[in-house]
Formats: sequence, C-alpha cells, structure tokens
Amino acid sequence: MHTTTDTAANDDISPALLVDTMFAFRKTASIKAALEIDVFSMICDGADTVAALAAKSGASERGLRVLCDFLTVQGFLTKTGNTYQPTPSTRAFLDRRSPAFLGGAIEFVAAPEMASLFLSDPAGFVRNGGSVGLANIAADNPVWVKFARGMGSFTRSSAVAMAQEVASWPRHPKKVLDIAAGPGLFGIEIAKAVPNAEIVAVDWQAVLELSKENALKAGVAERYRALAGSAFDIDWGSDFDLILLPNFLHHFDMETCVGLLKKIKASLTPEGRVLGVEFVPNEDRVSPPFAASFAWEMLGGTPKGEAYTARELADMARGAGFRDATVKVLPPSPASLVFFER
Repeated sequence: MHTTTDTAANDDISPALLVDTMFAFRKTASIKAALEIDVFSMICDGADTVAALAAKSGASERGLRVLCDFLTVQGFLTKTGNTYQPTPSTRAFLDRRSPAFLGGAIEFVAAPEMASLFLSDPAGFVRNGGSVGLANIAADNPVWVKFARGMGSFTRSSAVAMAQEVASWPRHPKKVLDIAAGPGLFGIEIAKAVPNAEIVAVDWQAVLELSKENALKAGVAERYRALAGSAFDIDWGSDFDLILLPNFLHHFDMETCVGLLKKIKASLTPEGRVLGVEFVPNEDRVSPPFAASFAWEMLGGTPKGEAYTARELADMARGAGFRDATVKVLPPSPASLVFFER
C-alpha cells in the first residue's frame, strides 16, 4: 500500500532538470541567433510580428517564427495572437539601445573556442583535473580580445563599485597598476573617480588596443598608459599606490598566485594597497550559485584555476607576505572585492 509520504516523494521525482540541462546549449544558440539578427532591438522598436521582423532583417519568416516562439517559451518574449513583446528584463538587457545592454557578452561566452573547450571532451578535463593544455591562459590567446569586447557590460558595475571604494579613501592613489586590464574599465573608472590618478594597464597587446580606445572615450587617455606582456614576466615598474587584480587570480593555482602577489607587494609604495575582484564561494563550495559554479568554468578553461574561498584568499595573502585578505561582496554583481592587507 502506498502512503501519503510515498506519493509526495514520487511527485518530487522528475526528469525536468536533467532534460533542461542536456538541452541547455540550444538556449545559448537561440540568444546568439537573436542578437546577431538583432531580433530583440527590432521588437523593442515596434517590429512585433514575424512579417515585420522578416521585412526588416531579411531573415526567413519560418526561421523567425520558430526562434521567437522558442524565446517566448524561455521567457524572453511574450506572445499575444501573432505579436511578440519584450519582457521588462529583455528590454533592459537585450535592446542594443539600452544603457544596461548585456548582449555583447555572447561574443565571449558562446565563442567557438569556449564551446569547444567545454563540449568537446568535458570528461577529459575532469579526469585531468583541469584543461588539457594551456587553454585560456595561453599567451596572446585571441579569446581575450573577445572577452574585452564582449564582457565590459558585465564587469562595469564591479568597476564602478571599486572606483567608489577607492574614491572614499582619505588618501587617493596617484599611480595605479591595472593587471590583466581587459577592456580597461577598472583602471578607467578609478581615473574618472580620482582626477589625479595615472593608470598603467598590463595585458596582451591586442587587448590593450581596446582598453586604450575605451580610455580615450572616457576622456582619461592622457593619464592612461598601456604596457603589453605577461604579468608574470614584464617589468611594470615600482612605487605604485594601488595595484588592481580584477578577475585574474582565479586562473592560476595557489602557488602561482602567491608568487605574483610577492611581485606585487615589492612594487608598492610603503602605504600602497592591493585590490582584487573575484567570485568567492562559501566554504561549502555550493553557494552562492554563481560563485560556486565558477569553479567549473576554471576547471574547463584553465590547467589549475580555481574559485577561491575567503579562507584560501587569506592563506594566499599571508603566503605572499601580506597580513590578511578580506572580502566584500558587491551586490547585485556576483563578484566580490578582495582587500590584500599589509
């Protein structure tokens, strides 16, 4: 005889999560197609039927119908009769005219290099305990140009929050080193918030071309200097009041990070400070969701990278001669500021 408890337990058994996860890359494909054709912007601009979208884009009506219906099922659009409307979130984050547009990130997140890394042999990097080969940390990897172009919108809120933190200090930095600058937003936002700050940005040459463009657009190019090369090998100078490590340490193992932090510490003025940005999971390593999941990103994309807990970051700091490391969450971003304390 089945009890009420047995029935409730069976009601909790469902293949829905499994099916959704196995089919997940189809969702990525739909967003990539919609952004390339500019479906969201066109619908936001009033082209709200398949016929109107086809006339405006040149894409087939059948293809657009299936795509828009799929996007409706996924929750990006609503459908009434034959017309489609964006949800408030779609209008905010997927209309190219929106100041909060995040769609550019697809260029990096769904790049062929990234898809190949994670789908071609995932069991291989699990068995290996990291990527087979250097993967995303290979020198001058062109994927970082895609990162710099696409991920600026994702990192901007963290960059602004960091700049606000630095601007609140009683003693403002005059000489700032931005390691792995990417699109340059962290250094640029500090240059905007601290008018006398001069920024030295380190990254690969191709990436720095974009960061210099962004510095020019932001009106801080006269105080922005680019230095091409590997952060581990390049001589970036000394006497920095502030050194930035935005989204960098997680690409490497603890020993490598300690070595870099020692080099950083030796490059500071006596009162100089170090600020990092990381995705920091709790000690249980399964919360909060984004930070905890980031370890999987590092397993597939780097040989030995990791999503470090606050305790591990503190151990890393002490190993490099710092007194401690403390973490400050930056909501609504999933990132955290990391203060390396002397």
